[in-house]
Amino acid sequence: MILKVRSQKTEYRSQETGKKKKSEVRSQNTDHGPRTTKLLFFPVCVLCSVLFVLFLSGCSKKDQMFKESRILMDTYCTITVVSDSREKAREAIDAGYAEIKKIELLLNYFSETSEIAAINKAAGVRPVRVSDETLEILKKTIDISIATGGAFDPTLAPVIKQWKFSKDNSESSVPSDRAVREGLRLVDYRKITVDTDASKVYLRDRGMELDLGGIAKGYGADKAVEAIRARGIKAALVAIAGDIRGFGVNLSGQGWKVGIQNPRPASGSDRPWEDIFAVLHLKDRAISTSGDYQRFFIINGRRYHHILDPDTGFSAESGLISASVIAPEGYLSDSLSTAVFVMGPERGMKLLETMGLDGILVRADKRVLLTGNLKGKIEILNSEYKLAE
Repeated sequence: MILKVRSQKTEYRSQETGKKKKSEVRSQNTDHGPRTTKLLFFPVCVLCSVLFVLFLSGCSKKDQMFKESRILMDTYCTITVVSDSREKAREAIDAGYAEIKKIELLLNYFSETSEIAAINKAAGVRPVRVSDETLEILKKTIDISIATGGAFDPTLAPVIKQWKFSKDNSESSVPSDRAVREGLRLVDYRKITVDTDASKVYLRDRGMELDLGGIAKGYGADKAVEAIRARGIKAALVAIAGDIRGFGVNLSGQGWKVGIQNPRPASGSDRPWEDIFAVLHLKDRAISTSGDYQRFFIINGRRYHHILDPDTGFSAESGLISASVIAPEGYLSDSLSTAVFVMGPERGMKLLETMGLDGILVRADKRVLLTGNLKGKIEILNSEYKLAE
């Protein structure tokens, strides 16, 4: 039997500060045989969806699979571990969630008490001392910005704020050219100064803002995996919305099977996140997907989506409708899936090949491009999608 777990990649944004949130916690022990758990869908700001499938066949009597879901980073998180002890599994899962919560408190753009908020408030005024975690992720973020030539830019917040994407599209709107131009004046990752020795971060211009929503969840998954490994767990899968990182193998002895959502599901579908077009096995890797099919609206036949091009301030028009990146770490797959989507098929594929990473890119004509290492390792389930020549 197959246990299906939905997860949706969302912007790491919470507009409630200082308020306690209810978390739904579900745990599952497979010691009495495989079961299917139906998980609730939470209406959060969606970037993309990844459906991952855990195969429970071939369960040994010793090892069992334990799973628990909670709401953190304003989205749905699931941690699954393989262990021979319920107590060890509980300790590992709690440790993983503690790391995710810590990253949430440090990096939440909308929280008045986060370190990101402190940096933004002091932009153009003074450097701000930050924690080791914030310092680490900012150094990684700048490296990604450099590697992508600015296709991934964490200072895009002044432009993002000009866009409105409502749930039912009734209040969605395109900002004026003037508003976008004014926002773009404050966008430049090269004006982020990180002083490693002093553990301080400084934004050089007043009005500049950092928003790490495009990398924080992947980084959170990385920190959770570190904590879980430290508890002696030999296999686990951490999913923070659509940013997934796994290590080891599942109970069938295979890598975790992951499905990538159909970026053009049937119109009128009330459960589009369950429509997958391709599957592959994930072992000791992370995967993230960015697409134009979740947060979007259409005006006069034109699709406007949330993945903005830092060069123009408008929705990226790269010829892609979906970009999935597989990398050793979640922060890489998270940030690079966005960057590759912005860069487009040719530049995006070249970047991934140069970095030695894997990617699954879907063009608007539903042709699928794969990096060399993935050929023969991905199964396309939907006949509308074909491998590009």
